[in-house]
Amino acid sequence: MAVITMKVSEQDKAFFKAMAKFEGVSLSEMIRSKTLSALEDEYDARVADESLEEYKAYLADGGQVLSWKDMIDELGLAE
Repeated sequence: MAVITMKVSEQDKAFFKAMAKFEGVSLSEMIRSKTLSALEDEYDARVADESLEEYKAYLADGGQVLSWKDMIDELGLAE
């Protein structure tokens, strides 16, 4: 497993350790899981924003939005 070194103040270190104890996990696990979770959330939000902009551009260029029924019919999935 890879090791990453991070410099923090003594105050931040104490806070991180207290939070890890509160969560019932190691300091390393708490920092890893919280960091990954925050980065994944940021990534998801950016992808959503970009998709919304693409959708708005599609509509501005005259793109059509199908209803659920029309889409099912167009794909030949109607029962």
